[in-house]
Amino acid sequence: MATARFDRRLAAIMAADIVGYSHLIEADEAATLAHIHSLRSDVIDPLIAEYKGRVVKLMGDGALVEFGSVVDAVVCAVEVQKAVAARQTDVPSGRRIIFRIGINLGDVVVEGDDLLGDGVNVAARLEQLCPPGGVLISGTAYDHMKGTLNLRLDYTGEQQVKNISRPVRTYSVRIEGAQRGWPLQVRRFRRWFPIAASLLLVLLIAGAGVWWFKPANLITAKPSVAVLPFDNIGGDAATGRLADGITEDIITDLATFPEFDVVARNSTKIYGSKPADPRQISKDLSVGYVLEGSIQRQEGQVRITAQLIDGKSGNHLWSERWDRRDTDIFAVQTEIADQVANKLGGGAGIIQTAGRGVARRKRPDNLTAYEFYLLGTEKLEQITAADNEEAIKLLNRAVELDPEFARAWIELSHAHSMSMEFGVDKTTAKKTALDAAERAVALDPRDAEAHAALGMRLGDYGEFARTKAEFDTALSISPGSAEILTFYAAWASSLGEPERGAEVVDRVIRLDPNYPMWENGPFSYAYFMAGRYTDVVRLLERVPTTNYTSARWIFRAASYAALGRADDARASVKQALNSYPDLTIEETVNDPGWSEAERERLLETMRAAGFPPCAKPGRLAEAPNPVRLPECAKE
Repeated sequence: MATARFDRRLAAIMAADIVGYSHLIEADEAATLAHIHSLRSDVIDPLIAEYKGRVVKLMGDGALVEFGSVVDAVVCAVEVQKAVAARQTDVPSGRRIIFRIGINLGDVVVEGDDLLGDGVNVAARLEQLCPPGGVLISGTAYDHMKGTLNLRLDYTGEQQVKNISRPVRTYSVRIEGAQRGWPLQVRRFRRWFPIAASLLLVLLIAGAGVWWFKPANLITAKPSVAVLPFDNIGGDAATGRLADGITEDIITDLATFPEFDVVARNSTKIYGSKPADPRQISKDLSVGYVLEGSIQRQEGQVRITAQLIDGKSGNHLWSERWDRRDTDIFAVQTEIADQVANKLGGGAGIIQTAGRGVARRKRPDNLTAYEFYLLGTEKLEQITAADNEEAIKLLNRAVELDPEFARAWIELSHAHSMSMEFGVDKTTAKKTALDAAERAVALDPRDAEAHAALGMRLGDYGEFARTKAEFDTALSISPGSAEILTFYAAWASSLGEPERGAEVVDRVIRLDPNYPMWENGPFSYAYFMAGRYTDVVRLLERVPTTNYTSARWIFRAASYAALGRADDARASVKQALNSYPDLTIEETVNDPGWSEAERERLLETMRAAGFPPCAKPGRLAEAPNPVRLPECAKE
């Protein structure tokens, strides 16, 4: 059979999209489209023409542009970002058009006026990873233009991107006003270099010799994992391709979890052709964990196994087996990769849980910042006032030891937000939670959970356009993370998507049927706002009432009322008021974090359940335009 021939050429590709486009359109379609048209005609199109670019295709929220020179592409992108920002200084922050831009130099396939192939795909993936207002370029683009432009670029590490087998080296262009962040190891080197240099100089002068000095309590040493090529047991070439595909997808998906580092595939593929002891592999690659698996295919069935091994002891920490029909092999590949990644990664994942066990056995004065973080997240998941208070202490200790540890700032944001449910002053806790989330994003703009945390804290202030933009960023960075999907589900109704929020919960439960207890809160909330009251009751009846926040009592009692279970509703209201005596309908619906549709649902169902209607004197003092119930306004 003759091999198809394609026209190819080397091209610099710029991919751009608008952050939070869907929400901007939903909020005011006409004004948004007019604003975009104005920016294109007055700013963007003239700059593309000036730098000899060709618009390959336009989408509603972005564009693909080809340049003959990577230098022209990068300069044009920087000028676009600067000009777009300057043009919108008087536009409210929630209505601004903000672009992300990715640039790659690579081989492309020409099909009429369109361009296809890896050269385009890499640019599109970089655009998704790019922080809002920034420009992210590939290593090939950087190598070609190095030394020709007076631009400051930060090395942002190798990124494992979807459907691209090799890691992509990336560099971020420094643009004033754009979010940016150094990789953890680079930030740490910059931070400690002056101290290390001074220490080295003193030791040399003293003639005492040079020692490698690492302050153990200040180093945030993340665990690492190596994914070995899955074994093809007695299978054909097609099964071998499936094994390769699953291995690649698991590495790609795991790379989106910042709780640990993942070894690139080119370092592990040598173990696919020979048996090896996981302990030796752990030593060779300097990793703490090894994931191995196998695939066996027979008579229309495929059996896939996976197991996680402690690299030091050789003990099995987790194993799983899947038996599936092979009618849709790509769906099977995606399903298994998603489940493995979410089982290992995330705040309650196997790897983080194993690290907590080690931290619990150490003396407090020997704990690292990372271990304080692990113990803090463990306390946070218990959902009690005392544990939440202890979590804040542990996480504060983590950021004292390493102020640039973004993950600890994220969990501090969660903990301070949770404290509002346990009677802590809301104004103070809300501000502290927002500050911590903003700090996390500034330290690591490529951490999906940092953007999700910031989105939620902005939502607490009713800034739903910015909330949507942050969630869009989080989901573009880590689209398959059950944890990020859980956070989104809790805010979907505030963003006008309650049914989608409930569907996301269904998906997360399929990914992890044994999800951690804390997720019952956002799950029940999403189901409640979608009107799925039976599901709310089913979830909350499984949670000990000692772990109930005020919101959980509200959702449980209100759901009973909506289902016609009046006696259960009254009993739940009574229990709620025993724990939260100031709980009223008025104070609940005056929280700025609700949308109008959510307020209406709460008003209707809380009335039916029998909650006290009127806020106590002074409780609505800080509400700028308080919602008052008719019977309360008369008082």
